Amino acid sequence: MSIFAILLSLALLMYFAYRGVSVLVLAPILAILAVVLSGQGSESMGIYTQVFMEGMGGFAVKYFPLFILGAIFGKLMEDSGYAYSIAQYIVNKLGDKHALLAVVIACGILTYGGVSVFVVAFAVYPIAAELFKQVNIPKRFIPGAISIGAFTFTMTALPGSPAIHNAIPMPYFQTDAFAAPGLGLISAVLMLGGGMLWMNHQLRLAHQNNEGYGTHTLNEKELDLGGKIPNFWIALLPIAIVVGGNYLFSKIIIPLWDNSYLADEKFGGVTLSSVLGLWSIIISLAIACLFVIAFNFKRIKNIADSLNKGATGSLLPIFNTASEVGYGSVIASLAGFAIIQHFLMGIAPNNPIISEAIIVNVLAGITGSASGGLGIALEVMGANYMQLAQQYNIDPQLMHRIAALASGGLDALPHNGAVITMLTICGLTHRESYKDIFVTAVVVPIIALIVVIILGTVFGSF
Repeated sequence: MSIFAILLSLALLMYFAYRGVSVLVLAPILAILAVVLSGQGSESMGIYTQVFMEGMGGFAVKYFPLFILGAIFGKLMEDSGYAYSIAQYIVNKLGDKHALLAVVIACGILTYGGVSVFVVAFAVYPIAAELFKQVNIPKRFIPGAISIGAFTFTMTALPGSPAIHNAIPMPYFQTDAFAAPGLGLISAVLMLGGGMLWMNHQLRLAHQNNEGYGTHTLNEKELDLGGKIPNFWIALLPIAIVVGGNYLFSKIIIPLWDNSYLADEKFGGVTLSSVLGLWSIIISLAIACLFVIAFNFKRIKNIADSLNKGATGSLLPIFNTASEVGYGSVIASLAGFAIIQHFLMGIAPNNPIISEAIIVNVLAGITGSASGGLGIALEVMGANYMQLAQQYNIDPQLMHRIAALASGGLDALPHNGAVITMLTICGLTHRESYKDIFVTAVVVPIIALIVVIILGTVFGSF
């Protein structure tokens, strides 16, 4: 009965998430439903306050600095015009012949630098729409192009990415954002190359059928080029600070500090390796934010307003993800989960990276969230996977990279919040554009994940 309760709860979570119900409402209700149907109804309040809230709060406390600094950085990049400058420069340089690639590269640069997917979509969409209209490329291809640049290789594959999906595995495997860089770069090339092959193939078919931009009017407006656009190279500096600073702090600067005090009970008796990755990203994002503010006192109309909106904008994403982690903590406490866990762990008993990839992918698909699925999987089973990595002599860096890559597969199913928001921004529907999103953000990343699993199994981490 407990297994049925878990499966029913997960099915309802997927269904209602697709229908647009907030996970803040869904997670506690469906967690308690699973508890009641498992025959533990008398413990429901205790489980809610001591298991659900503990799991939710633990995640929020651990990762809140990354969410709030990332959101503030994205807002500052938007309000300063830096995000727009980068997008416009790339599009202008690559020109009409490479319109699809221009959109992908613009999105990739912005997201690799720590700008949120939502800010990227708002910054790139009007430029992409104007460009596609000029060269008569179907507007329905814009979401597919944005998906490649924002939902794939910069989110989970490129070493050093400050994305939360690359940060969540760090404390569990005592790694940093540059874990398994060689495998990360290979998977990034596969995602970018595979996505572009698909989009260019679709574009050729559209041209053969004489399909043009279309008669779109929803969310269409003339591109406003008024005002002085910031210099591209200056606009690029904050992104260089995030990525370069992340490397310097994690590999060189922080290890030189006296970190012996961390062993004190006051600090939880942790090792430097368990916090090194988080510290590096936090410091790098903070410096990048200060840089944007220092160079844009006049350009940003109201710095306090930008900071406030960025901070406020971080709350919903982190509490959505934290609620999903709390939900996962409750599910993991039920008797039926031990059976499900044993089955999943037994899929490849001598190769835990395979079961890790499957579990993270499935949970990301169910929750419609890469960070949510990854957070649930590692909160529940991260310690087990670290133990198995040591048992089978698997480099924790490989476990980190596989976990991050796996979060970026089934997460982009139709009920994914970022997918829905992007389509809304573009004024398009699932019927018009989701096929391209599915191939570029689901199929291709899963293929890249399989390749990395094979390479990692044969050659180990590199």
